[in-house]
Amino acid sequence: MRRNTLLGMLFTLAVLLFAIPLVPSVTKHSRPSPSRVAEPPPHPQTEARFKHKLVQQDMQATELLSRAQVNRDVRNFLRGKAKPDSDRTLRTLMRTHPEIHYAEWANNGKKRQLTASAVKPGLLKAAESHLALARSKPSNKKDDSGFAGYSSPIFDYGGKSYYVLSQHEETNGGKQSVVALVSSDVIQAVERHQRRNLRLVPYPPEGRYRIESVTPGSNNETTVRTGEDNGNASHYAVDEIVVKFRQPLKDRQLLQLRKHLELSVVRHTRQTYVFRSKKLKTEELKKYFADNWNPEFVEPHYLYLTNELQRNGSSGIRPEKSGATADTAFDASDEKPIIPNDTLYSEYQWNLPEIATENGWNLSKGSKDIIVAVVDTGVQADHPDLKGRLVGGTNIVDPSKPPDDDVGHGTHVAGIIAAEVNNNEGVAGMTWYTKIMPVKVLDSTGAGSTYSVAEGIIWATDHGAHVINMSLGNYAQADFLHDALKYAYDHGVILVAASGNDNTDRPGYPAAYPEVIAVSATDPDESRAEYSNFGDYIDVAAPGTSIPSTYPGSRYASLSGTSMASPHVAALASLVRSANPNLTNAEVMDLLNRTAKDLGKKGKDVDYGNGQIDVRAALRSASSTNVSLQLYPQQVRRQLEALKEKVR
Repeated sequence: MRRNTLLGMLFTLAVLLFAIPLVPSVTKHSRPSPSRVAEPPPHPQTEARFKHKLVQQDMQATELLSRAQVNRDVRNFLRGKAKPDSDRTLRTLMRTHPEIHYAEWANNGKKRQLTASAVKPGLLKAAESHLALARSKPSNKKDDSGFAGYSSPIFDYGGKSYYVLSQHEETNGGKQSVVALVSSDVIQAVERHQRRNLRLVPYPPEGRYRIESVTPGSNNETTVRTGEDNGNASHYAVDEIVVKFRQPLKDRQLLQLRKHLELSVVRHTRQTYVFRSKKLKTEELKKYFADNWNPEFVEPHYLYLTNELQRNGSSGIRPEKSGATADTAFDASDEKPIIPNDTLYSEYQWNLPEIATENGWNLSKGSKDIIVAVVDTGVQADHPDLKGRLVGGTNIVDPSKPPDDDVGHGTHVAGIIAAEVNNNEGVAGMTWYTKIMPVKVLDSTGAGSTYSVAEGIIWATDHGAHVINMSLGNYAQADFLHDALKYAYDHGVILVAASGNDNTDRPGYPAAYPEVIAVSATDPDESRAEYSNFGDYIDVAAPGTSIPSTYPGSRYASLSGTSMASPHVAALASLVRSANPNLTNAEVMDLLNRTAKDLGKKGKDVDYGNGQIDVRAALRSASSTNVSLQLYPQQVRRQLEALKEKVR
C-alpha cells in the first residue's frame, strides 16, 4: 500500500513537472539561442588604449569626488560656529577626514592650527605657496551658499600627491575660514587598483599564491603575459587540490595521506578537503586521488577575482529631477519620485533614477529584517554612510580577524545596496533599511580561492542571509563552489553574480550556474558597457559605469564594472522580498526577469538578457502578486529524486 502511494505521488509530481512552465533564471541550460551573433571583441591594442585613457579619466574624476566631499565637510564645520578657543571640533574634522594632513582655522582674528602626527616638516614648506593663496582668497567671490573657496592644483612631494583648499565665510557674526592641506593618495590607490581590475597588468600577481594558468574548461597550460590574456585564462594554486570524498576521512586515513604525499589540510568542510603538497603538483595530485580514492570529484583549487573595472568619474551625471517629496503612500495616478538629500546624489548618481528607483521607493524602501550578504573583500564597518546597516559577518581568509575591507571593492558594493539614504551624507543606497552581512573571502590582492568563496556562501546561508551578492568570478567551473550554490539555493537564498569585465561571451562563474542571476553592465545611455561580458547565460543588466559609492577611509569613489551592476540586482531582490516576503527565491528570479526593461534586440538577447532591471515595475508586480504554492522544475526534480530513493 505504501509503495503504491509513493508511486502515485511520483506520477503527480511528474505531471506537475511537465505542466509548470520553465523558469528561465533557474534552468539556464534550456534557454533560447542568442538573438544575434556577438560582434568580435576589439583588437587587444585598441582595447588597451581605451583602458589606459580610462585610467587617466578615472584619476581626474576621483580627485573631483575627493574635493567635493572635503569641501562639504569644511563648510559644515564653519556653519557649526564652534568656540574659537577650542580645538576639539577641528580635531573631529581631521579624524573624519584622515586625508587632511594640516588644517588651520581663522575665526575673527584668532587662529588654530593642527598638523597630523605623521606629516614630514618639508611637506608644509613645499605647500607654502598654495597655503598662502588659500589664506588670501578674496571673499567677494561667493557662491549661492555664501562661501568663497580656493582649490590648488595637485602637487607632488616625496613621491606622493597633495592639494590645498580653503573655504571662507563672512556673516554678521564676523569672518572665519578653514585652510586645509589634503593628501590625494586615493588617486594613486585608484590608479594601482584600476590597472589590475582593468586587466592592464597580469592578474593575480605572484605572492600569496603559487599560480598556474590554464585555458578555461581544460587543463591546457597557457601563459598570461599581458592584461588582455586574463580574459582567456583560469588560475589555480599549483600545489593544491580540492577533493570531495564519498564520506569524511578518518584520522588514520589523513595520517596516511600526510606521510605518503607530504600533504597538509588547508581547509575542510564535511567530506570536501583542500590539500597542499610539498612534493606533488596539481596534476599529479589529481591523478592520485582519481585512481585511488574514487572521489565524488577532484579539481584544481581555482582562484576567483573581483569583477570591478574602476572608472572614478562623473561621466554619467544624473538627469535633473524636481518635485522631491516626503515618503507617501503609493498612488498610481499621482506617483512622485522620492529624491534623497544625500550630498553626492543629485550630481553623480545617475544610476538610481535610470532604473526607476525613486518611483519604486513609493512601494518599498526595504526592511531591516532582510539581509544581503556581500561575499567579497570585506566592508569598512565604521564608514559614516554605513552606520547601523551591518550585521555580524565573518572573515574566511583569516578567521581570527573581523571582515574589514583592505581592498575597497566590498565597501563599494555594500554602499550601492545600503548606504544610508536621506542623511545629508555622501551617497544613497538602493535600500533604506536592508542590512548588509560582510563575508570576506578575497584577500588584500582582490583574489580568493574557490574554497573560500564556497565556504563564505555556506556561512552566509547558515547565518540568515536572504540574498547573496558575488561581484567576483573566473572562467573555471568548480564542483565544490557549485555544491555551495545549490546548498544556498535549496535554502531559499537569492544568488546574484557579476558576469565579468573582459568583453567576452565566454561563460563566467559563478554567474553562469543555473541557480544564479547573471548580470551584465550598462552605460548611462543604456548601451551594454564596452567592458561587460555577454552571452546567452545573462539574465538581466544593470547600471555599471561610473557608480559612486562608499570607499574605505570613510571616503567615496565612483567605480565601474559588472561588480557594480550586480549589487543593483541584489538590492532589488531585497526590495522585492521586503514588498512580498511570501515569494520564493525562484519566484523572485522570475519576477526580475519578467519586469526588466527590454533593451537591444526585442526579447531576450546576449547583451542584456531579459533587459535592464526596473525597480518600479518589479515592486509593482511583487506587491500585486497573489502567491500560491507551486513547485518549480528544479525543485520538482529534486523531490522526485528523493521519493525514488524512498521507493527503493
